[in-house]
Amino acid sequence: MSRLFDPFPLRGLTLRNRIAVSPMCQYRAVDGSPNAWHQVHLGSRAIGGAGLVIAEASAVEARGRISPGDTGLYRDEHIDAWAPITRFIRQAGAVPGIQLAHAGRKASMDLPWRGGAALAPDQGGWSPIVAPSAVAFDAAYKTPRALTASELPDLVASFALAAQRALAAGFELIELHGAHGYLLHEFLSPLSNQRDDDYGGSFDNRIRLTLDVIAAVRAVWPERLPLMLRISATDWLDDGGWDIEQSIELARRVKHMGVDLIDVSSGGNLPKVRIPVGPGYQVPFAARIRREADIATGAVGMITEPQQAEAIVASGDADLVLMARELLRDPYWPYHAAKALGVAMPVPEPYQRAW
Repeated sequence: MSRLFDPFPLRGLTLRNRIAVSPMCQYRAVDGSPNAWHQVHLGSRAIGGAGLVIAEASAVEARGRISPGDTGLYRDEHIDAWAPITRFIRQAGAVPGIQLAHAGRKASMDLPWRGGAALAPDQGGWSPIVAPSAVAFDAAYKTPRALTASELPDLVASFALAAQRALAAGFELIELHGAHGYLLHEFLSPLSNQRDDDYGGSFDNRIRLTLDVIAAVRAVWPERLPLMLRISATDWLDDGGWDIEQSIELARRVKHMGVDLIDVSSGGNLPKVRIPVGPGYQVPFAARIRREADIATGAVGMITEPQQAEAIVASGDADLVLMARELLRDPYWPYHAAKALGVAMPVPEPYQRAW
């Protein structure tokens, strides 16, 4: 018996197991459009046996891309580019999901393997970039322009429009990116949100934009389809930042707005923060949110071994295990994990000769 390979119901869907491909930016898109690289990258993980395949952080507006190579859903033309990818993922037996995102003050950066420095317009970057406050992430980053209150309704609407395009493209699950120092996380944390209006200051004000986005997306996203929210459970500061207690309270509130699962990561909003990275180092946050907010959670972060993933689900620390780097190294990790755990997992017919 393996809990990791139990089916997982989410609204009107059922994932074939508790293994999810975490969103991983590939930086291979052209003006937001995915291509053959994305089809092979995502499709191979679906063939590899994951129950859920979440496409990378995809911008809801062009200025919300991390880099010029980011995918997006900010134009209708992106629908046709994504459609064959979602169709293949579904045919391979996995649920196709996508992470909707806005990079905020981390936008207009070069590709990571080229150093990841801020890009000027003549280098393919753009200006201005926007954030809750005019506070740069770090010295090598651009200083953003603070969004005005009058701009926020259009920003919220861009998430809803992207959700509608996601549906038209064949996606069956949306994850909203509220983690890793991108725009929604920037509003959540008092360290990056220094506003004195209705979107800054108190906890209720700092979570307001995230709640607005959830409400707008849930209004256009079918009732039968799941909605997830990724958060950074802590800024990893002892005092003054976003923390696990605020994360738990946010989770309690969004549960009643139609969020079905909290994908629990951490950090990313501050540079040079000491994070105690190690196997499963973020699992305790997922466990607390699941227990104290009474909502399904996903655990992510240095989960590499089958027995480790099995223990996370079997112990009730999380309902879903999201994997990134390990699935880059081994797209067929679910089959290897099934064998290690003594589970008979169906293999695609063309691959059966190898199993």
